[in-house]
This record gives sequence, structure tokens and C-alpha cells, in this order.
Amino acid sequence: MSPAIVANNLYRYFGTLKAVDGISFEVPHGSVCGFVGANGAGKTTTMRVLATLDYPTMGQVEICGINVVNFPAKVRSLIGWMPDYFGNYEHMTVLEYLDFYARALGYAGKERQMRVQEVMEFADLIPLADRLSNKLSKGMTQRLCLGRSLIHDPQVLIMDEPAAGLDPKARVELKHLIRILAEEGKTIFISSHILSELGEMCDSLLFINNGHIVHHGDAESLKQGTETGGGYFFDVQILGDAQSVSNWVVTNPYAEFIENRKNGGRIRVESTETAARVLASMVKDGLQVIEFHKEQRNLEDAFIDMLDKVNTPPSMPKQP
Repeated sequence: MSPAIVANNLYRYFGTLKAVDGISFEVPHGSVCGFVGANGAGKTTTMRVLATLDYPTMGQVEICGINVVNFPAKVRSLIGWMPDYFGNYEHMTVLEYLDFYARALGYAGKERQMRVQEVMEFADLIPLADRLSNKLSKGMTQRLCLGRSLIHDPQVLIMDEPAAGLDPKARVELKHLIRILAEEGKTIFISSHILSELGEMCDSLLFINNGHIVHHGDAESLKQGTETGGGYFFDVQILGDAQSVSNWVVTNPYAEFIENRKNGGRIRVESTETAARVLASMVKDGLQVIEFHKEQRNLEDAFIDMLDKVNTPPSMPKQP
């Protein structure tokens, strides 16, 4: 069986802008793949090509073995597309909205009613059936968009920033729905800026930068630093001025300051031996350290390191 998604030497240019510059990847059936990249990296362009909404300049893309350019109608029957923004219709309720799309997809009679009912139950939209579709909260709107994308029971779901703007409760609900879909055997290709949540629900992560794939693998290898150099992260808490931690690190070649914390800061060192040396030096230099503990490397760290690695010119290597 061919993979659910295949991109082979995919290019998409807009004039002189190389939005997607020769990327190749595969996503197996029944898996959840997180698509990560900074704004302008090429994520949405890639996803629009996968969803048959844009044409590649060069290269091939297949969904379940079907070429997206040669057989777009067949591909559309296999995919559910959940964009980062979608239009609503005034004076149309949630039930009418989903029924409209079910009709457009060819469902009729009892089959249409049954399909709409199943989708509304899954996305918890039944309590909203009589609400106007353009008067919903962000979380409700995203559930409606998910329901719309599932009307025809697609094999592959392509989701562009579905959690953007959601409150914590709505993000948890959306994550739960995605895991249920994955357990049912759906293939899910999802982009997000919330990397911690992607790490929890994705089988693999695909990083794109300036139109190039810079990583495709599991989250654990990134957290462990096996692909980006890694290092060890420590939370340092002190008595007194929290800014003292960053001021001290600036003058110390064995530590790198990462971010401010309420009572100190987060630092990175190359080894546990170096950490011991740094702690001893802090105490010797008068910092009243009350807490110094190792933290797990998170996906945000890995993503930033990955970008630093690929964006550093060979003639100007990063300083240790």
C-alpha cells in the first residue's frame, strides 16, 4: 500500500519567491504528522497543494496513491481540508450549514440526515444546532469547521493551524478529537505554532524553513538533542534581583542564557559537569541560589536550535 501522503521534489514559486523549494516527504496511513515552521516558511503553500487548491511549479504530490494534479476530484473525495480561516454564511444555522455541505457532497435523504447527525455528535455541535454559524466563539467555529471537513468521511485530514486563537479548554477539546480520529485510522497532517501540543499528539514532526525540509522524525529525538547538538537546560532561582542571573551568564563562557524567569532564569550548558562548575561559580560570585534543577529540553528549544543550525553560514559557525 502506498503512503497516505507523498511529496516528491515539490516546488512552488511565486515569481522569484521560492515558497516551497524541492521538498520530499512521506506520511504513512493512520499516523499524525505535525507540520512546523515559522511564518512564511512554506507551510500553508504546501498544504494548499496537498488539498488541490494550488498547483505545484514542479514535482509530484500524491494522496493515497492518487496524483493531486491529474485527478483532483478523486483526491478531494479522500481528503478533509480544515483551513486556518473559512467563510460563514449569514442567517444560516449550524445545522443548516452542515446540511448544505452534505448536499453539495452528494448526500441525499436519510443518508444525508444520518451523516450530518454523526458529524454533529462527534464534534459536539448538537447543542449549537440552532445557533447562527457566523455568531459562534472561536472554539465553536473550529468545531464547526472540523465537522464540515468530516462530512464525507475522508481518509486524510489536512489541518492548517486549527488551534490558533483557541482558549486552553478549546485546545484540549480539539486535541482530544484529533486523537480519536487517529485511533479510527485517519491520517492527519496538522500545522501549529503550539509545539508542545504537537509533541503530545503527533507520531512524527516535519520542520520546514525557507521552503526546505530541515527535519522529519519523532519528537523524542529532538527533545534529547540528538539532531541539533542539544545541551542541558537548567532553571536557576535566586534571592534578590532576578536579572542577576542573565547579567552573570553574560560574563561566563560556560553557560548560555535562554530566558528570564520570575525569580531567575533558564540557562543552557554543554554537560552535567559544566553545570556543576557553573553552579559553584554562581555561589562563589555571590548569587544566592535557592534552586538549580535540570529541565527537559522542549520542542521550542529544538525548533530554535534547528533554525539556528540551518541559517548559520558555513563560513561563520556558531560559537560554542
